[in-house]
Amino acid sequence: MEILLIALLTLLASAVGTLSGFGTSTIMIPVLAVFLPPVEAIFLVAIIHWFGNIWKVALFRRGFHLGLAALFGFTGLAASYIGASVSLAAESTMLLRLLGMFLFGYALFLFIKARYKVPATGVTAAAGGALSGFFAGMFGIGGAVRGMFLTAFDLPKAVYIATAGAIGLMVDSTRIITYFAGGATLPDRLWWGLALFIPLSFLGAKLAKRVVVRIPQENFRKVVAVFLLLVGLKLVAFP
Repeated sequence: MEILLIALLTLLASAVGTLSGFGTSTIMIPVLAVFLPPVEAIFLVAIIHWFGNIWKVALFRRGFHLGLAALFGFTGLAASYIGASVSLAAESTMLLRLLGMFLFGYALFLFIKARYKVPATGVTAAAGGALSGFFAGMFGIGGAVRGMFLTAFDLPKAVYIATAGAIGLMVDSTRIITYFAGGATLPDRLWWGLALFIPLSFLGAKLAKRVVVRIPQENFRKVVAVFLLLVGLKLVAFP
């Protein structure tokens, strides 16, 4: 039953994450952190997310923006390593509370500054890469922060998705290696479950591609913001 529920969550998160630009982790981590040890949840989703980024690049490859991917990616690599190292050393209850505060704060920001856009400069791209890389390594959730900076460049949606996927692929590679080298692992049932989760992450991305031009991105962002707010409160109060 656990494997089937995670499989359904993967399908939903992959589809919504691809469409909204938040990324699969933003939906999966808050749910799995309630039931699994935090590092275990982050490591599992990192693997699924790595494949999800491959699907984004493959499905939307004609829209890839190399310059932005490089600016975001290079700073994100180092920051992801630092964040992942901190995550491995942190006590689990403290890590969950920090994750809850981060989710709660980011959800509030989405409501209060729904139309906020950072300046579209090279410094913005480098800073966005560093911040999103650190949060990805620390909490497994970097797509939401990356999206805030990447949207400043007003990319067409297909270009945005492919570029976000390329950046995420670089960051995820770094943090997965760091987690594994630091001793992170999964129970056997979850290793076997990846044989189901990974194909479903592709199916979710494929479904998203079919409807990507039909659904306003803002609607997904509002729904996910409410979700993050509630889960953030739960993790802060009852980690």
